Parts: sequence; structure tokens; C-alpha cells
Amino acid sequence: MIKTIAAWIGSYADHPDPRSALAGKIALVVASNQPFYPLYLHWIVGTAAWPAWLSLLSTPFFLAVPALARRHSFAGRALLPLAGVGNTVFCVKLFGAASGVELFLLPCALLGTVLFRPDERLKSAIVAALPFIAYLFVDAHLGEPVMMTSDYARLVALNGMSVAALIALIGLLCSTQLATREVEIVTTEIPGARQHVDISD
Repeated sequence: MIKTIAAWIGSYADHPDPRSALAGKIALVVASNQPFYPLYLHWIVGTAAWPAWLSLLSTPFFLAVPALARRHSFAGRALLPLAGVGNTVFCVKLFGAASGVELFLLPCALLGTVLFRPDERLKSAIVAALPFIAYLFVDAHLGEPVMMTSDYARLVALNGMSVAALIALIGLLCSTQLATREVEIVTTEIPGARQHVDISD
């Protein structure tokens, strides 16, 4: 049963374009972890963390990334950082900048660059710039947060670790993609390399 579900999820995230496949995998990881975030906050600050459940409103957007990528590769890839920025700004309003939730703009900025090809830089410029725009011009005008707590230090630690883990995941998936690409280049350029790789597998 678990293998069947895992295979279905892998198939849903898969895409002929490596960057779209990367976006799909990251989006599904984010979506699958979102329900745990409110639980962590409840553990830290108690019932005052009820606004955290509102952050799940963004989950459908992350889940839609692979489906949209199948219809339009660029739009699907762009949806991931856009959903990330939108969710981060919303969470700043919910928890306040003092919670450290703005740190999630960092992986959004990273995704705004690695998910697009060099010939798409002009089209993706707004996507790449949006995390900086949100940080400089939007977050400061959101007013008082919905959730009030005195334990911001633990929230900053939680968000900092979450951001570090997400950036590490992005790096790991990008590294895997590059390694796969290197193998493809070798097997294409060196006669007999394809046979050698198949045997070693």
C-alpha cells in the first residue's frame, strides 16, 4: 500500500523537463510537511497558535504545481516560488516578523533562479525579484500580527531550522539532477559508455 502511494506520488511529480520535475518534487515535500507546522507551533506557544492552521490555505497551490507543469512547464515552475512568497507574506501577517518566518523568502529566492533556464531569465525576472520586493516593501506594512506570544526565540529557531532543511533539500535535488545530467552526457559522448553503465547497474 505504502509503495503504491509512493509510486503514485513519484509519478505525479515526474515530468520530462528536469526543472519541472524538480519543482514538482519540492512542491510535494512542502505540501506534505505543512500540516505538521501548526502542531509544532501549538507545542511551542499553546492554543495561541491557532492562526497557524490558516497557513494550510496555501497547500492546494503547492499540490497543483506538478499538474500545472504538465499543461505549461514555465507556469508550473513559476507557481512554486510564487506560492512560497505568498504563503510567507501571509504567515508574516499571522505570526509577525519577530517569529523569523520571513526566512522562508530565502528558499523562494533560490527557487526563483534554479528552476528556470538561461533563455527564460527575462520572463522569470519578476519571480526571482518577488521575495526581495516582499521583504523590502510589503512585510513592513502588514500591521500587527494575528498571533501574539512572548516566546519568539523558539519560533525563530523552528523557522530557521525549517528553512535550512528546505535549502538543503533543494541543493540535494539539484545535485542529483546535475549528476544524472553528467551521466547522460558521458553515455552520449563516449562509445560503449551506455553499455558500461547498464552493466554496472
